[in-house]
Amino acid sequence: MDAEKARLKEGNGWKKWGPYVSDRQWGTVREDYSANGDAWNYITHDMARSKAYRWSEEGIAGICDDEQLLCFAIALWNKKDPIIKERYFGLSNPEGNHGEDVKELYYYLDSTPTHSYMKMLYKYPQSEYPYAWLLDENKRRSRSEREFELIDTGIFNEDKYFDVFTEYAKNTADDILIKITIYNRGAEAGPLIVLPTVWFRNRWAWGNNDYKPALEDDSHGIIDIFHKELGQFWLKAEGEPELLFCDNETNTKRFYNYDDGKQYYKDGINDFIVNGAETINPKKTGTKAAAKYDLLIPAKQSVTLRLRLTKEAKRSFDDFDEIFRTRQAEADDFYNNLQQHASDTTDHGMIQRQAFAGMLWSKQFYHYNIHKWLHGDPAGPKPPVERLNGRNSKWEHLNTRDIVSMPDKWEYPWFAAWDLSFHCLALGSVDMSFAKRQLLLLTRDWYMHPNGQLPAYEWDFGDVNPPVLAMATWSLYNRDKSDNEGKGDTMFLERIFHKLMLYFTWWVNRKDAQGNNIFEGGFLGLDNIGVFDRNAQLPYGQHLEQADGTSWMAVYSLNMVRIAAELTTHDIAYADIASKFFEHFIYIAGAMDNLGNNQEGLWDNEDGFFYDQLRSPDGAIQKMRVRSIVGLIPLFATEVLDDEYIMNSPVFKDRMKWFENNRPDLAGLVSRWNEKNSEGKHLLSLLRGHRMKSLLKYMLDENEFLSPHGIRALSKYHLGNPYTVAVDGRQFSVKYTPAESDSGLFGGNSNWRGPVWVPINYLIIDSLHRFHQYYGDAYKVECPTNSGNFMNLKEIADYLYYRLLKIFLREENGRRAVYGDYEKLQNDPNFKDYILFHEYFDGDTGRGLGASHQTGWTGLVANCLL
Repeated sequence: MDAEKARLKEGNGWKKWGPYVSDRQWGTVREDYSANGDAWNYITHDMARSKAYRWSEEGIAGICDDEQLLCFAIALWNKKDPIIKERYFGLSNPEGNHGEDVKELYYYLDSTPTHSYMKMLYKYPQSEYPYAWLLDENKRRSRSEREFELIDTGIFNEDKYFDVFTEYAKNTADDILIKITIYNRGAEAGPLIVLPTVWFRNRWAWGNNDYKPALEDDSHGIIDIFHKELGQFWLKAEGEPELLFCDNETNTKRFYNYDDGKQYYKDGINDFIVNGAETINPKKTGTKAAAKYDLLIPAKQSVTLRLRLTKEAKRSFDDFDEIFRTRQAEADDFYNNLQQHASDTTDHGMIQRQAFAGMLWSKQFYHYNIHKWLHGDPAGPKPPVERLNGRNSKWEHLNTRDIVSMPDKWEYPWFAAWDLSFHCLALGSVDMSFAKRQLLLLTRDWYMHPNGQLPAYEWDFGDVNPPVLAMATWSLYNRDKSDNEGKGDTMFLERIFHKLMLYFTWWVNRKDAQGNNIFEGGFLGLDNIGVFDRNAQLPYGQHLEQADGTSWMAVYSLNMVRIAAELTTHDIAYADIASKFFEHFIYIAGAMDNLGNNQEGLWDNEDGFFYDQLRSPDGAIQKMRVRSIVGLIPLFATEVLDDEYIMNSPVFKDRMKWFENNRPDLAGLVSRWNEKNSEGKHLLSLLRGHRMKSLLKYMLDENEFLSPHGIRALSKYHLGNPYTVAVDGRQFSVKYTPAESDSGLFGGNSNWRGPVWVPINYLIIDSLHRFHQYYGDAYKVECPTNSGNFMNLKEIADYLYYRLLKIFLREENGRRAVYGDYEKLQNDPNFKDYILFHEYFDGDTGRGLGASHQTGWTGLVANCLL
């Protein structure tokens, strides 16, 4: 067992400190106290340096304790910018031509699961940062044009920038070494002020807690830190830099033209550095402090700064380098052991390690008490009454103060239920305990609604995400069981299973409008995949019956069958529950089928594809003939059962036999469930052979779904054949768009009409592997379609893995698809091996799009590389 695995096993507080500071807190729902719910404008990027946050903090390369009492991050000033660089700059949703977007270049390069070693890189221009240009140009561009990025300004073209590497190494759980290495990549010496900054989260200004901690100058570059909950700490800065102090308080003079009697506000260090204002405390005390390093870094050279955040007063820098070398070597051992059975190419290993680094850096302290948010704090003005009937007002029970995996700590600095489930599939490869706790967290009483619904995401907790938590639970359980020599964590499985039953019941009661096992769910995370807004209330009482919503529930049913079957080996009472979920699955299969001549099912015999359908109050049905991944999601409803389990479970066996004898019409819809293969396996699937082959024919056709880099979200067929439908006199149309969307549904960042999304590809590949478990090597399908080349299902899965990985892997010409036509990113040695894990990817070229640090579910490529 390597040292990092030993730390994971022992615990001992090694995760108390971590990268739990958000990349962005401004523009979030939590900080929005407006009447109209305009979160993006209530606190803007410009306001952020002067406004004390209520709920959480933000910073560059930030760390904090797991209660976020004390934070540390870096700030920079190139002596040209109008403000110091304390936070990443980006556009809000109304400002960008394709929605919100961070306009910086930074990379998460390394992290162990306990954060015993971490490394990240921020690229800071030496020229004045083009804030106004980025804003104005993106506002000017239309939805049909590309986003205008920082690199498009040419600011990096002559290498006039600093590479700022921030590394952390823990000597003990409460002794954290900090190394900041700044490379001047330019041909001339460059001035730079570096401000390692420490501050307390403001908990005292709201009238709930009047305790105000303090930072003080302890002389010789040492900041004395005391907090009654954390105890005594010191931040020691080598070189005895000047120490600057202010308070993490809102600048009321700037915002409200009101003098509250305070003097040294949150923006005090900024105003002192940039403008020479008398805004730092001469008494060298406060709740925010920075060590000021005024550097002139020679051309093509580097400078290293060393700091130590520690509870041990006598700690010096004598052992600093040795501790760093030890922790780096331990991180190497951890990942070398993880990758020992994977591809041995350097590129594979590097990409995987950076993918895991992004996953681990994307943990965040997430604090949100909705009751208090709706009704206000004792010391603050009462929130507008409109809020009591507005966003999240039905979720007053939700009260979070946890470390949670985020999709993207800048663009999505809040959890989302289905994103988090995907995150855990990757996180389970490096920290199974954390992954399991994350899944359990969603089902805790202070998250899960009393009616059984799981919270969706911060902008609307009452919205609906695909119910993939059961899938993630079953997957993690099996991996954990395999890693522990066949011993499964049945306590984890049983705890979460009971909550999953509540959530299943919520779906059945709330999302099956006609009680016919055809489910609606709204956009279900797929935003503009449909012809129109699938969340919208239609004017004449129509409702949309969704192939994906219904398929997700079939998947959910099968997951519950498997979990109940596993628990039956410990408690026979679960056999009845397994039988019940099998029954749900059978009835959903029947509902999805084309029952008779009235075309009520979601399967279309003419096209050989699944479609959503619009049902009117009079029973009339209109098929939404859009070939999208909505019609491929039925592939996911696939499980393989051992004959031994069925034979040893009389209740379950009898129920299966009952359907075979009494409802052969339904039993005949489900593939091979009563026929075991040569290895004693039974297949439960929505798809019998001919339907699966029909879907695969579309999916593997390069003129339809199959791109050079995976499966597209929408068939390329719709490039030349847009689907248009009239609803209530209005025309709606869907057209294939491989990159950013030209649709305004759900704002500017709704992009499901052509790009490749990693999680959907991951589920497709996983389903093909399960089909192969039953059908074996003899069952072959043409791949690609019309190529004359036939593969078994495992070979097709591997083929899709290969295409997906081509997004990131360096090709023979040295280029990576993810970086498209950006020559600097493709060829410069200081750019080309740093990977950005984008939200989604161009369906034709593989170029990275959307949120640039969405390692959350794009991090699943790390599992592909195992």
